[in-house]
Amino acid sequence: MKQLLGFLLTPVFYLYYGLMLCLFHPIQVVALSLSGDPARKKAVDLLNLCLVKGLYLLGCRVTFSGFEKVPVQRPVIIVSNHQSMCDIPAVVWGFRKYYPKFISKIELSRNLPSISHNLKHGKSALIDRENGPQAVREILKLGRLIQEHNYAACIFPEGTRSRTGEVKEFMPAGVRTLLHAAPLAVIVPFVIDGHSRLMYKGFFPLKFGQKITYTVLDPVEPGGQSVVELVSRIEGIIKKALNQ
Repeated sequence: MKQLLGFLLTPVFYLYYGLMLCLFHPIQVVALSLSGDPARKKAVDLLNLCLVKGLYLLGCRVTFSGFEKVPVQRPVIIVSNHQSMCDIPAVVWGFRKYYPKFISKIELSRNLPSISHNLKHGKSALIDRENGPQAVREILKLGRLIQEHNYAACIFPEGTRSRTGEVKEFMPAGVRTLLHAAPLAVIVPFVIDGHSRLMYKGFFPLKFGQKITYTVLDPVEPGGQSVVELVSRIEGIIKKALNQ
């Protein structure tokens, strides 16, 4: 029965997802034009809440936990495992009090309803993966931004999504660059569990009734250790939380 429901409801989920992105794109544009960035951010937060709620169309059981652990009045570097594009709405909604920014490939800043507009106007770091100096400049700019305003920056150190859910090796370069520009930042490990099982056969069909959890682990102060050691330690913490 669950397999049949997955086949039947996956198109409904994708239709809903696409409609939300298309609906909120003009809302973002109008909000920014008429009331500035705070209004645009509220539209983005609501969009991502709707995207998270869309998982209920697939019978998912969704849980957020641990967000009370995130320090206030500090720049935050969210270090997360990466399983699917559904990761992004969870980060935006869960960390909405900290106005999370992303390190994203520059291609996503074009031609995607809502997503491209938010990446460009939300001051995320848009990097060209084939242009190292440009990428470093963008990440440094993002680090200075979160340092100045006590915002959050989210980084997926695996670099690419893990289709199986097995955490890949974390690369330290992005975290190193962010910490260089935001030395007062605290590291917040964030564990996403369930998206890879949801997409057990790729994009179709999605699995009906999947349990999905978004968990903030204990924050880590970066001082007193090298960035390589720090990132390796956080990788281990996230793997342990995933029983890997």
